[in-house]
Amino acid sequence: MSILRRLTAPALALALPVALALVWHLATVGRPYSLIPPPAEVWTEMRDLAVGGINDDAFSGTLWTHLAASLARVFGGFALAAAAALPLGLLIGRVPLMRALLDPTFQILRPVPVTAWLPLAMILFGLGPRSAYFLVFLGAFYPILVNTIFGVRSVEPRLFEAAAMLGCTGTAQFARVVLPAALPSIFTGLRLGLGFAWVVIVVGEMTGVQTGLGAIIMEARQLSRTEIVICGMVVIGVAGFVSDRIVMEIGRRLLAWSPAHG
Repeated sequence: MSILRRLTAPALALALPVALALVWHLATVGRPYSLIPPPAEVWTEMRDLAVGGINDDAFSGTLWTHLAASLARVFGGFALAAAAALPLGLLIGRVPLMRALLDPTFQILRPVPVTAWLPLAMILFGLGPRSAYFLVFLGAFYPILVNTIFGVRSVEPRLFEAAAMLGCTGTAQFARVVLPAALPSIFTGLRLGLGFAWVVIVVGEMTGVQTGLGAIIMEARQLSRTEIVICGMVVIGVAGFVSDRIVMEIGRRLLAWSPAHG
């Protein structure tokens, strides 16, 4: 029975992508002048991007270089965002003075889309990877911050009273009460932040970088190579999915004590 369940879950997960690919194939096959290539052409291009030897053009065999560049920017910007948002979220959520001082400013800046920061990022950091890191940082920062604040403010007051009765007072409550109780919300914020980091990577790589999935998508768009654009989208989706699974697994292990995540 357990084997059947293990086989059923992947089959259900693949059902919708297969159905969409079938509809895509039926809508595009046999139309040589269509702007959207059929799945077979995209698959051929994906193999050429990965290993080369098919088209032998400037894109052949470059997938892993572009993927490595985007991974570095996504996880670099995400790490910077987590390093900034987690302590700020703990302080804003727990210390009323910090909340009154910082929260209004962050709430005003939070609705500003990352695309609006693009010109300013290039002025501040110039053309190149630094602007990309900054934009990815912005994309990941606010989901982590908001969920950390929510998690801290949702801690039961009785936990602080119980900790105080056991001699845990002052700043020690951050590590022994606040952080463990807020971890479920924090990991939700980390998942959302990493997801947004992948969402904005294409915008981040519009800053004059020569490598990266966003860069190859923009270059292929200018050359009307729609199949390469779709390949880049697929790779970003798969990389984002795998990244999310990794964060979920880390969270599942760290939150094994929680009834909701055990």
